[in-house]
Amino acid sequence: MTEGNFVDYVKLYVSSGKGGKGSAHLHREKYITKGGPDGGDGGRGGHVIIRGNKNLWTLYTYKFKRHFRAEGGGDGSKQRSTGADGSDVYMDVPLGTVVRDKFTNDILFEITEDGEEKIIAQGGKGGRGNWHFKSPTNQTPRYAQPGISGEEREIILELKVLADVGLVGFPNAGKSTLLSVLTAAKPKIADYEFTTLKPNLGIVKYRDYKTFVMADIPGIIEGAAEGKGLGHYFLRHIERNSILLFLIPADAKNIHQQYEILLDELRRYNPEMLDKERLIAISKSDMLDDELKAELQLELDEALPIPYLFISSVAQQGLTELKDQLWAMINA
Repeated sequence: MTEGNFVDYVKLYVSSGKGGKGSAHLHREKYITKGGPDGGDGGRGGHVIIRGNKNLWTLYTYKFKRHFRAEGGGDGSKQRSTGADGSDVYMDVPLGTVVRDKFTNDILFEITEDGEEKIIAQGGKGGRGNWHFKSPTNQTPRYAQPGISGEEREIILELKVLADVGLVGFPNAGKSTLLSVLTAAKPKIADYEFTTLKPNLGIVKYRDYKTFVMADIPGIIEGAAEGKGLGHYFLRHIERNSILLFLIPADAKNIHQQYEILLDELRRYNPEMLDKERLIAISKSDMLDDELKAELQLELDEALPIPYLFISSVAQQGLTELKDQLWAMINA
């Protein structure tokens, strides 16, 4: 799927169906001229239902169609026949989709499981037929209830990518290159900042046919938590990753300082992010000779508070150890 087809934020209008009218029919047949009321109830209006689908990973379906209306319920008829219920409208979304009210921005619910269903707009109830209103003092009621109107809502669908491992780093740190080497994903790779503008997902093949999902998130810049650069647009995608893999290039002026800046952006966006397991990968380490690497290790052993390892995506160095470490953390 191309980058332009990755849609993770849409505004939609949904409308459930109106309930059908109750019938005010009076029973008539040969030899029975006054059979009394037998009008049936109206059918329920159709619901608008949001459903999780594990085979989707983007909201692209809703890029062009923004209005969803369910069918109204059928009217009641004679012999107490209830009208047909209106057909429900199902809206399939990727796992990790957050549904918000457009006007209050409140979270209504989140879809995190395959097949999970939530009604976003409840269909109107059908009106009751006249036989419900029969009484000793009113034996032939000639009225019935109209159906109840459906609900109308304007909502926001917001996707937070679900992945086992999220790649965190400054622009041009080599995240897309690492993803392309470890998985079959084909992210855009170039030697300039913000090559990646949308998250890319890839499946990492591990030993014995085991797999885990890795997400390449667009690069963080200082001030991202306040909305600078791509800001909140991509930080929300890191929220659902169980492991955060910090990717810092070996030629960075100060690896520990870069890690602290990245961590601070995550802290300011959402302090709960710091509860996640973290690992640092020093990328582009093929540029280091043994002496430089030994010196750097001495520095990092003192400065870094979490585990780290050296890798090179281009030279295919340290990748097996990286996968081993990530698998152990995921299954800890």
